[in-house]
Amino acid sequence: MELGSIIEFLEGKTIFVTGATGFLAKIFVEKILRVQPNVKKLYLLVRAEDIESATQRMHDEIIGKDLFRLLKKNLGPKFNSFLSEKLAAIPGDISQENLNLKNFISKEEIYNQLDVIINVAGATKFDERYDVALGTNTLGVKHILDFAKRCIKLKVLVHLSTARHIMSQIYLCGERGGLIVENPHNLGVSLNGVLGLDIDMERKVIEDSLNQLQEKEATKEEIKVAMKDLGIKRANKYGWPNTYVFTKAMGEMLLWHMKGDMPLSIIRPTMITSTYKEPFPGWIEGARTIDGITVAYGKGKLRFFLASPEGVIDMIPADLVVNAMIVVLVAHANQPKHIIYHVGSSISNPIKYRSLPDYGYRYFKAKPWIDLHGKPVKVCKGIMLDSMVSFRRFMFLRYQLPLKVIELVNAVLCQYFRGLCDDLNKKIHLVMRLAELYKPYVFLDAVFDNMNTMKLLSAAREGDVEMDLFNFDPKIIDWEDYFLNVHLPGIAKYVMK
Repeated sequence: MELGSIIEFLEGKTIFVTGATGFLAKIFVEKILRVQPNVKKLYLLVRAEDIESATQRMHDEIIGKDLFRLLKKNLGPKFNSFLSEKLAAIPGDISQENLNLKNFISKEEIYNQLDVIINVAGATKFDERYDVALGTNTLGVKHILDFAKRCIKLKVLVHLSTARHIMSQIYLCGERGGLIVENPHNLGVSLNGVLGLDIDMERKVIEDSLNQLQEKEATKEEIKVAMKDLGIKRANKYGWPNTYVFTKAMGEMLLWHMKGDMPLSIIRPTMITSTYKEPFPGWIEGARTIDGITVAYGKGKLRFFLASPEGVIDMIPADLVVNAMIVVLVAHANQPKHIIYHVGSSISNPIKYRSLPDYGYRYFKAKPWIDLHGKPVKVCKGIMLDSMVSFRRFMFLRYQLPLKVIELVNAVLCQYFRGLCDDLNKKIHLVMRLAELYKPYVFLDAVFDNMNTMKLLSAAREGDVEMDLFNFDPKIIDWEDYFLNVHLPGIAKYVMK
């Protein structure tokens, strides 16, 4: 594989980006505009009713973010006119046929212009409604592929299995351990060997369930709960731990089965964290995966961590993922090969779970979070629970047993503490449910093979790739320095408001 200049390749290209309001897509868009201002156009697919609404979302949720401050500084007064020329928001929805493009823009105009398609869209909640998750993560991939096949100039389609919650690539292996290789999913093959996995049948299961709920005149909330429960039930039947990873796996099945001779690559990043370097260190959006735990810990609301201390947690900064995406799209342009890439750190530069509580304690002890009353919140060293048995014991002694006492007092005092009991019950139930959802990941004894990714990295170094701009080698990361001086400060600035 010979690789030339990335900057030269991007010049004059037209790129179509789905999931454009998402965390990773924004970083991708900013990077392209900053390193190659002579890119022709970026079309951003945004879920909206019309062009005006889509454009407003683009301004509010993409270019209006602090992420674009360096580009804005570099361009000065030309910033707005530059973005007007280079960016176009398109209202659409990948869960619908033909992306629901309607007549807001000439389809022929799109089909005749596009050089690159980057699919970053996804429904990422572990327990998302099954109808929503299947529509976006599974059928949406088919709709993107159908759309791509109509684009006469298209040089490459890059499909990203993004990680908004935790270890998106875990769906490759469910709860298995060992070495997880960069292999495709075969259509209809389950994780646990159960026969009968059929995507059309899954659609019918959803339709039948919705019809039954409508016949019973179920409320919107009842339908929502039923769809969430159905997703978990169907995922568990075939060996996947939750709806998200199940529907993502089926999406890859369809993509790999129907790809034909489409120039295609699939990128499977591990847990994505804040930016390492570009456009500046520490940018992040929302409490992502372990960051939700970090926020709760920093605010003094959490004192324990559920994980195997010696287990390897596979994570990768967002800008390194974007660098890999860009190198991949150039490497696979007009190439018949179909390759899957794991972009992570568990082999090249592993970090163990036991390090995270230590980093958190050291950071928040030195720079405590200031609460709404202006007082610094003191943190203590977190307790690491290394099994579900120890977790359940901890929950029983610390929360459930005291709750039983309160419930007895409540009964004696004629339901005086009923509100408190109900609130505590809900919180305990939520924590137990989240523990069950995250269990397959925090106790997973596996690392993710990145042989294809390392081959690509070698080809980039040996070729004419501008490695100062597009490096994606996880070995460059000093995890202690990254957490204490980049990631945790980023969490404090952008998330803990």
